[in-house]
Amino acid sequence: MRRIVKNPNSLVRKNELNYIEGNSNNNLKISKILYSEQKGFCAYTEEFIGRADAKDIEHFNPNLKNTPQDSYINWSLVKHQWNTEKSNKWDKYQPILLPTDSSFEDRIVYDNGDYRVSDSKDNEAFNLIKLIKLDDIILANQRKNYIKRKTSEIEKFGVSPEDFFQVLIDDDINQISYIRAIQEEFKINIWDMIPQPK
Repeated sequence: MRRIVKNPNSLVRKNELNYIEGNSNNNLKISKILYSEQKGFCAYTEEFIGRADAKDIEHFNPNLKNTPQDSYINWSLVKHQWNTEKSNKWDKYQPILLPTDSSFEDRIVYDNGDYRVSDSKDNEAFNLIKLIKLDDIILANQRKNYIKRKTSEIEKFGVSPEDFFQVLIDDDINQISYIRAIQEEFKINIWDMIPQPK
């Protein structure tokens, strides 16, 4: 997972949109803006959210939902499964590192397909890993297998990682997953290579 960077000029803020429970028309506007800002990727899994994927506006701190304090900073777009699996666990994993924290990628490090804390005494980072299941074995194995496959394909085609991933982006964005893993493993800034969805 990458640090979640919130846009100070987001259309959510400019249009003063508020999440309204049960108002699908209003919340769809927020969802579309978040989808565009996240370039179509789930904030937690970093898998592309396809048209058939169920997705949710995730309220990172669920205690803020439906309160005046709930806002754009607290919202991300995630795959429905990950939102569901996080629910009802907030109080169990406190204190917690915010995914928007500027030190996020220093405190939660990518390590050959896994995410771990850089400091074993960092309870906030450890709790975030547990809360949103960054240590999920199945997801970690999918991420490792994806990187292994892409490494093999790059070697087979004899092209640079930049050229290889640019072809995937241009051909079918669904072929891209695990943004931070790609950046760490292939030393490329794939995030900047991916266009903003229209």
